[in-house]
Amino acid sequence: MSTQAGAAERLDRFMARAVAAYYAGRDPFGAGGDFTTAPEISQAFGECLGLWAAVTWQLMGTPARVILAELGPGRGTLMADALRAAGMVPAFRAALEVHLVETSPTLRAAQRQRLGMAVAGWHDDAAGLPDGPAIILANEFFDALPIRQFIRRGGAWLERHVVDGHFLDLPAERPPPLPAGAAEGAVAEYAEAGVAVAASLAARCRDQGGALLALDYGPAAAALGDTLQAMTRHGPADPLAEPGTVDVTAHVPFAALAEAGRAAGAAAHGPLPMGLFLQRLGLPARAAILARTAMAAGRRDQASLALSGAERLTAPERMGRLFKALCLCHPALPTPPGFEAA
Repeated sequence: MSTQAGAAERLDRFMARAVAAYYAGRDPFGAGGDFTTAPEISQAFGECLGLWAAVTWQLMGTPARVILAELGPGRGTLMADALRAAGMVPAFRAALEVHLVETSPTLRAAQRQRLGMAVAGWHDDAAGLPDGPAIILANEFFDALPIRQFIRRGGAWLERHVVDGHFLDLPAERPPPLPAGAAEGAVAEYAEAGVAVAASLAARCRDQGGALLALDYGPAAAALGDTLQAMTRHGPADPLAEPGTVDVTAHVPFAALAEAGRAAGAAAHGPLPMGLFLQRLGLPARAAILARTAMAAGRRDQASLALSGAERLTAPERMGRLFKALCLCHPALPTPPGFEAA
């Protein structure tokens, strides 16, 4: 994919096209790809989220039918692990109707191979999910949604566009509210697409019951700064140099998502550090069980991976602090697991 030579394109529109082209025909996950996500690091991650969903279903009043949906489900690893854990609560497993939101044909094929008949349907976007109470999981989904970016020049805010692999700053089209006193050269980001998705799903939870659990990387509070980034082969890349061939993302503004959820009539819990959230769900203990089982079977390497994976997900200096957990849910739902006040 390339931008037409000499034609300036607003950053969010460029990013949307680049991300769509990137995922359309590739499986970018794991050691042989461009990056590794939490479900690929430890099976305990998906298992903990499956049990989180089971307890949340109980807090919802155990509806006879509940949609379990995942946004951007990758290879289906998280959902497979979640469903295995859900089997520990047979009534919950029997109530589940699994739906996946995925646009990539390549990844849909991987999900179909891994999950088979467990999936009731695939959808191009969350608006296509069937009606009814729902528990929606979004792990590293919001970071890939396009952002708008503004830069302070000469006492005014200009909007970033992309032309021939470089930024071009132009007068903004209908800009959001931006801080008037920002310093020269300051960069402000606005996750217009992410805020819209959060508001829509929050409204759904308000009207039909349920919860959205988002786990991703980004700050808990609003902040200025340029967070646009790209990865290839587990290393940094220029997000503008080869659009469609690298993984382009940006930090998730969790405060804005929470605010959008509350404005839509949902309750917002968090954001809080993912490491703390996973510790409260018992991920380190589950990883220790997996390690002991592997050691008993003589699989020392698997035991080491189970323990190192848990440390990577929860340690503050690894993923535990940068990544956050946020839940938007029906306003009458009791506090979901992991979000209890300290």
